[in-house]
Amino acid sequence: MNGMETQETFPRIISVDDHTVEPPHVWRDRLPSRYRGTGPRIVRAPLKEMTFLGGKFAPVMGAKGDDGPIGDWWVYEDLHRPLTRLDTAVGYDRDEIRLEVITYEQMRPGSFSVPDRLADMDVNHVQSALCFPTFPRFCGQTFTEASDRELGLLCVRAYNDWMVEEWCGPEARGRLIPLTLIPLWDPELAAAEVRRNAARGVRAVAFSEIPPHLGLPSVHTDHWDPFLRACDETGTVIAMHIGSSSRMPSTSADAPPAVGSTITFANCCFSMVDWLMSGKFERFPNLRIMYAEGQIGWIPYILERADVVWEENRAWGGVADKVTRPPSELFAGHVFGCFFDDAFGLRNLDAIGAANVLYETDYPHSDSTWPKSKEVGEAQMGHLPPDVVERIVRGNAIDLLGLSPEGLWRP
Repeated sequence: MNGMETQETFPRIISVDDHTVEPPHVWRDRLPSRYRGTGPRIVRAPLKEMTFLGGKFAPVMGAKGDDGPIGDWWVYEDLHRPLTRLDTAVGYDRDEIRLEVITYEQMRPGSFSVPDRLADMDVNHVQSALCFPTFPRFCGQTFTEASDRELGLLCVRAYNDWMVEEWCGPEARGRLIPLTLIPLWDPELAAAEVRRNAARGVRAVAFSEIPPHLGLPSVHTDHWDPFLRACDETGTVIAMHIGSSSRMPSTSADAPPAVGSTITFANCCFSMVDWLMSGKFERFPNLRIMYAEGQIGWIPYILERADVVWEENRAWGGVADKVTRPPSELFAGHVFGCFFDDAFGLRNLDAIGAANVLYETDYPHSDSTWPKSKEVGEAQMGHLPPDVVERIVRGNAIDLLGLSPEGLWRP
């Protein structure tokens, strides 16, 4: 009899990587009136053209009256970003999911409505969920790339207020877990925003997997120390989603999206080695990081190779003075891999560590296992003991995110 057959039911899932599609009013209702014309707002307009090649998404908005499919677009300074079917694909047949613009009426309401989201979580055996942004992108780089820093900071704070007070507010009944943003352009302001949100119970903040891709300093510098110190002192986990460097992995400018979709884990892989060789975990002993949607099957080899490099090459490799323990030990105490569909990784769980793995559903994206996340988990974790399944599906998330024993967020 295998481990799963000894359980009557699969544990209620705590997903550490879902997504919210922000309603049109998020910034409209929270920015000063002088920014109503320049802050993020929804405009309904036709699509002129749109490509997604070599990991780069390039949409062009048409003018009113132009031919082309109609969609809802976020407009912010010079940015025009449409809502697309890839933002909210659940409920559609896989062969019907294409790169196309849509309106709010054409998406599943659970993408942006709290009651509908909770209903879809019930369908999918999900108790609680941590949600990444859509329009701000996965770590708020939309506001970092904007020209008006004062407005950008207000936009970050407005998003965080909406996230805590509305998306994760009373209507969510503790089932939605807040994930906030920081002003990436200023580590002191970032630290202040971490502390502001930690004071109201937030225990997760989004960050870029590879900051230099955004034109920002790397984690090998001391630039980020104020931010990292704030996370260390408040117990705030740093959550990095694939694509949070505004650059999805690819191989060439003309590579089809299928190439990048296959190797999405690559940015997480590169990022994790950065962190393991940075010395930050020894300087900030309470720091914890997690990789959303990175899967876990690649982790054992990277840890094996990192340990060999540290053992054999640390003198000339530039890390002997700051990394004093094997990278695999640092991983065990500080890093969490997240997966939604990774049978290979689960077969090699001993080489990763059950305490370092989190489960996710990726609702409402095209890769999501909704509404069969329970069935996927049962099939892929059937060889594991019940206590290990419990830890992966919910226990690790409860500990990491400071949830109640029942798996709910309490401010």
